[in-house]
Amino acid sequence: MSAMDPIISVTEFSGDAFRTLRPAVLDVRYQLGGPAGRPQYEAGHIPGAAYVDLDTELAGEPGASGRHPLPEPAVFGEAMRRAGVSAGRPVVVYDGDKGWAAARAWWLLRWAGHEDVRVLDGGLAAWDGPLETGERTVEPGDFTPRPGALPLLDADQAAALARRGVLLDARAGERYRGEVEPIDPVAGHIPGAVSAPTTENLEADGRFRPAGELAERFAALGATADAEVGVYCGSGVSAAQEVLALAVAGVPAALYAGSWSEWTHDGSRPVATGAQRG
Repeated sequence: MSAMDPIISVTEFSGDAFRTLRPAVLDVRYQLGGPAGRPQYEAGHIPGAAYVDLDTELAGEPGASGRHPLPEPAVFGEAMRRAGVSAGRPVVVYDGDKGWAAARAWWLLRWAGHEDVRVLDGGLAAWDGPLETGERTVEPGDFTPRPGALPLLDADQAAALARRGVLLDARAGERYRGEVEPIDPVAGHIPGAVSAPTTENLEADGRFRPAGELAERFAALGATADAEVGVYCGSGVSAAQEVLALAVAGVPAALYAGSWSEWTHDGSRPVATGAQRG
């Protein structure tokens, strides 16, 4: 199996052929504004999984760079080694809701140079096997981040891409249109961006839609394999799920990690509202 397979089904993950590879399994359950994920992890997780905290290990300190800026590579590398991640060992990541947090871990590992990372399709809700409780101690890994393996945008690059290519806004449509903004100081979207909510990437059961359906969805928005595509959201977390869905569809895409929370931190940056790109 190759890095071209960004998701893995529960059936494949639990099969003997894949389990003999002894994958590192990461539990990245996270809920925006909700309780911490560790108590949920300790109450029940996939056997062998190590817990990874999004706020402290998959993100840096919030500030001018956004609510979930990229973590320092040294901090991220230490967290991944503690969780059992090694360069030559497959990694499977899961969460409990929408695939946002799992995709953030997937994107960071791929960006940092790990070539064999997959998100468990459907997350913990799709898992029908036994659960393990308490804290799991795993054998430390040897992974050393080498950032730069996936494309990354800053604010200026995102603005330029919105004009010459396709910049997808992964937030809910009402936030894109500027009708509501529950978190960030200004409502609206980056001028030129196209609304593409992450909810439309999933089936009703939380699994990703088939690759062909996703390709059709993104093609209708102008995002094809031969287009220059970028994605942003509120703080760079749900946008990673969109980059993952695009990868399933065979469309490479860059991530604007700072996203709307960084964009609106600078009051001089333009803001568009309404259903059109602006």
